[in-house]
Amino acid sequence: MEMRLLGKSGLKVSALSFGTMTFGGGDFFEHMGATQVDEARRLIDVCIDVGVNLFDTADVYSQGKSEVILGQAIGKRRDDVLIATKAFARMGEGANDVGLSRHHLIRACEASLRRLGTDYIDLYQVHGFDALTPLEETLRALDDLVRSGKVRYIGCSNYSGWHLMKALCVSERIGLERYVSQQNYYSLVGREIEYELIPLGLDQNVGIIVWSPLAFGFLTGKYRRGQPEPEETRRAKLGDVGTLDLEKGYDIVETLDEIARDRHVTIPQVALNWLLRQPGISSVIIGARNEQQLQDNLGAATWELTPDEVKRLNEVSAVPPIYPYWHQRKYGSERNPPIG
Repeated sequence: MEMRLLGKSGLKVSALSFGTMTFGGGDFFEHMGATQVDEARRLIDVCIDVGVNLFDTADVYSQGKSEVILGQAIGKRRDDVLIATKAFARMGEGANDVGLSRHHLIRACEASLRRLGTDYIDLYQVHGFDALTPLEETLRALDDLVRSGKVRYIGCSNYSGWHLMKALCVSERIGLERYVSQQNYYSLVGREIEYELIPLGLDQNVGIIVWSPLAFGFLTGKYRRGQPEPEETRRAKLGDVGTLDLEKGYDIVETLDEIARDRHVTIPQVALNWLLRQPGISSVIIGARNEQQLQDNLGAATWELTPDEVKRLNEVSAVPPIYPYWHQRKYGSERNPPIG
């Protein structure tokens, strides 16, 4: 498994990482999966055997059950892996049981440590942007958690470009720990982060960790033009991740299928491999409800798309640039080269 530096840090993470949203199965998250400890331990064994070292969770996943199961499944191998978790979402009925205030962040971190059964978190990520809490307060709380030894590195998730850039400037201005990573939605049917977040990550050396790379299963090959959509799936129960142009999506799946047939691999492997070839990506999170699905997804790291295959996928999934990017490309291309 290829190891990549996580942003402006010396920490190396596996190109594919494992997400545990399927662990637990409580409430809303029953639609994601209901993996319990024994099966979780087997899936983690498979990941470690092929070199995966980063395991991602969040306090809100099944209201803490995912963290409990992950911690139990890792067990005595704690020092051999990296654990990433997140805080922001509502974890109780109280007025301060949500957000990124100092009060909530410190309590959330301590609760995650207890559930995970560990005394440190390798990568602690804020799960969203809190417009009500000053960034200085959030970043000082995170800095204190790092200085206390409870957290090793900090990252953000689901920030906009200006949110992240402002946070980096605040950290630099007052000498606080800076975000080394951003965890974002990115897939062949969801390329919005290419407008600002990928260029920002490259410019400021903030690593990108990708979530939902298969777009809630749309890019697995199960969804085809003119065919009934499968029932009892995550997408059937929860809808699409973000917005999805179905007709364009079907074109993308058809191109994925053509490449998969030519390369004798699966459609999900091609979709994941495309992400691994994009600039600025530190790790792509894969999830699985069973070992067969996991083994197939892990196979994406064992081969590489050719430049021509990447170009075909880029073209079929391309989206029209929004303002001001179309203006910069049309009238200022000499001074604004494409990323990559």
